[in-house]
Amino acid sequence: MSTAVSDKAAVSAAPVMDAPKQRGYWGTVGYRLRHDPVTLFFGVLLITIILSAAFAPWLAPLDPYRESIVRRLKPIGYMGYLLGTDELGRDMLSRLLYGGRITLTMGMLPVVIATLLGGGLGVIAGFAGGIINTAIMRTMDVFYAFPSVLLAVAISGAMGGGVGNGMIALTLVFIPPLCRVAETATTQVRNLDFVDAARATGAPTHMVLRHHVLGNVLGPILIYASSLISVSIILASGLSFLGLGVKPPEPDWGLMLNSLRQAIYVSPLVAAMPGIAIFLTSVSLNMVSDGLRSAMDVRS
Repeated sequence: MSTAVSDKAAVSAAPVMDAPKQRGYWGTVGYRLRHDPVTLFFGVLLITIILSAAFAPWLAPLDPYRESIVRRLKPIGYMGYLLGTDELGRDMLSRLLYGGRITLTMGMLPVVIATLLGGGLGVIAGFAGGIINTAIMRTMDVFYAFPSVLLAVAISGAMGGGVGNGMIALTLVFIPPLCRVAETATTQVRNLDFVDAARATGAPTHMVLRHHVLGNVLGPILIYASSLISVSIILASGLSFLGLGVKPPEPDWGLMLNSLRQAIYVSPLVAAMPGIAIFLTSVSLNMVSDGLRSAMDVRS
């Protein structure tokens, strides 16, 4: 008897292990992202690029528009020019910082607008079904039939180029694919049991749509939209490279690539810097988007 009592006392005196912490959905997503070193690295790199562009007026060492013919195409580190000079003697570091503001704006803003418009149309089409779905999706198929690059060039060329027209062209390019993704996700959720149960209780249509449908389709829409930002940046740079986007002397990575292509044999590293900036930004966006997709996949 004394042995049994002592065993019970020992068990009661032993430290009790805490139960595993229960995380919600977004808590699990955050936990996965914090323990994904690749996503964290490229996320920090992406944030650095965005902050550098946002604070370009304070970070740029020189005026990005100031020309100096006697200092054109100077190498890295020449007389205080940390990244050299371009074909007109302008400071490359300053122009890269200021160019990031225009390039990132032209890359992100069209995707945000297209997500609101295309995602909204897709949710309406998927939830309503019938003739509404047919009318919206067949209209999207007309735009979806053209390759995105050709469609962006055609729309921007027809509208006359420029930053505003370029962003309108990119917005029109991204509305159809976002609409299709939203329509597919909404159609799948619309037929689930909890949506039918909400309807059976007499809940209004807008309440069912807001509380039971949108919460389940926003994830796929946002993940897909995040993957389009890198494509948008490349297309925006391509429009500027072709003369259909930003006009000189405004700094833009695509326009800088075009103006420096004649200097590739004279100063190859300086001429490649805008392309390197586009490459690093696009890779960072793709890696962050992939990490976010993996973290939000509840099946994993």
